[in-house]
Amino acid sequence: MLEVAGLTYRNPLAFGACRVTHMNLLPHNDTLRTQLHNEVHARPSARIRLPAFILLVGVFNEGISREQECEHLQKLQPDLKLQDVQGNFVRMRLNDCTVKWERHTEFTRYSLVQPLPVGAGLGARDPELLSHLMLPEGWLSSIPGRTFSAIELVMLEGELDEPQHALDQARTWFGNHPVIASCMGSPAHSMVVTDFQLRDSGFERILVVAPKDTSKERAGRISQRLLELETYRLMALRGLPVAKLVSAQLGQAEKELADIIETLEHKGGNDQALLSRLVGLAAAVERLTAENAYRFSATAAYDKLVTERIAELRESPISGTQTIGDFMKRRLSPAMSTVASSAQRLASLSERISRASALLRTRVDIATEEQNRMLLEKLTKGQELQLRLQTTVEGLSIAAISYYVVSLLLYAGKAAKAAGLNVHPELLAGSLIPVVLWGV
Repeated sequence: MLEVAGLTYRNPLAFGACRVTHMNLLPHNDTLRTQLHNEVHARPSARIRLPAFILLVGVFNEGISREQECEHLQKLQPDLKLQDVQGNFVRMRLNDCTVKWERHTEFTRYSLVQPLPVGAGLGARDPELLSHLMLPEGWLSSIPGRTFSAIELVMLEGELDEPQHALDQARTWFGNHPVIASCMGSPAHSMVVTDFQLRDSGFERILVVAPKDTSKERAGRISQRLLELETYRLMALRGLPVAKLVSAQLGQAEKELADIIETLEHKGGNDQALLSRLVGLAAAVERLTAENAYRFSATAAYDKLVTERIAELRESPISGTQTIGDFMKRRLSPAMSTVASSAQRLASLSERISRASALLRTRVDIATEEQNRMLLEKLTKGQELQLRLQTTVEGLSIAAISYYVVSLLLYAGKAAKAAGLNVHPELLAGSLIPVVLWGV
């Protein structure tokens, strides 16, 4: 027997067998639960059948609304609705190709996956690919936004038993340009080759060679990592021109701060003028911080993503060429160090200005205290002089009052003598002087 909430069930399974609707199994959902749960599925990897041609175009979406991007996508799929692009990811399956739209914070990526054109395999020499695009004419050029990344990724079938032979074929495919290549995976399951060069068409090329038995899922993951790696690399480098511009302005600000501190050290200059200079300098540095803090932090975040994607490639070198990781370390790391250094200089300068402001405030406070002390001394001296003057006036007042009282007594004595009394007025007045003085 089973007793639950005062009810008795003879069959122990009876309670579990009760019909319960899905609505009352859990408390009410948090408003963000579904959105956060589905975030891991927001940008799924494509399933790519080899050989394949993948085209990616990345554009900055500043000032570009979702409505504009939706209208552009509707040229490919007219029944697409605005609500379909609210989730930042749309995959459209057309006749023989797939178009994917991804909107990020700063940029939007459009990617096309289609079969590889005939004659573009490993035996080809610098094959032309763009004329075989399965897109309406002018659709790429009319994408709303400004292009910052354009990549042609070709995934071919090939044997990797002899990586050097496959690399030689890849060099021919790139037109014998200097290339960067490595085997990916441990053990190696594919090879990636690129030259990181922009062609006249505005695209750069990446070539992947993988065995015939490569699954669609693995091919999709490989393409996603490589495309994200190059996209995030370019986004990370956006901080470099900003860092160079800020460095020049920081040099001027640091010199100005050094002049102010030198003036403070030698106790020269007018405090009000120094304070005005320091306030102006602090405002300029805060403006630089407000304008560029996001770019510097975004660069650090993108650089971290690049490092993670390189680690996910699990590269092994091929004799005679650099790996992508080595290339990035030599070419990207100095740029990232420059950006990090500028961000550190900006933060350090702000702190030094704060310390200089504290020194100047201390100097002003000391000067103010000295002025207050001198003012108090003057007030004290004035009070002493006033007290002396008051004492003198009071003494003169006593003498004057006493004189008038004694004069009245003298007249009173003269009147009494005139009345026939035996009184000496002068003697009477003189004898009463001490009494009058004491009374007054």
